[in-house]
Amino acid sequence: MRIRRIRSAEHEAVGVMTVAAYAPFVLADDPYALRLADVAGRDRDAEVWVAVGESDRPLGNVTVCPPGSPWRELARDDEGEFRMLAVDPACQGHGIGEALAVAAVERFRAEGASGVVLSSLPEMQAAHRLYERLGFRETARFATIMF
Repeated sequence: MRIRRIRSAEHEAVGVMTVAAYAPFVLADDPYALRLADVAGRDRDAEVWVAVGESDRPLGNVTVCPPGSPWRELARDDEGEFRMLAVDPACQGHGIGEALAVAAVERFRAEGASGVVLSSLPEMQAAHRLYERLGFRETARFATIMF
């Protein structure tokens, strides 16, 4: 598996995958589902990264929100933020989400960020276990990992 920037030809399929991954938590008619599906918009205004297997087909994705991105909601100026981490439901449980989260954290660490923040729905227990394993801790602000 490797992590790379998404290609524009993959936007639609990755949007469908993201909505499917969030389906247990977000109803299809929820306005947030439209934001999840808008991979082209996220990639234009932030950075969408994908995990791909040997076939180079995206298996999961994450939106990395650099400073100045309108997708950035939580981070202070010296922190990184990532959002909308999603893994194809057929591929969950194989380390793809962890690889994407680690790639996002390492990217911000390399850029000198003091930490990384994210938010997650209370119902996303599997994601919470992953983030805790990676060193994130729930704070009054959301989940944070500090370097």
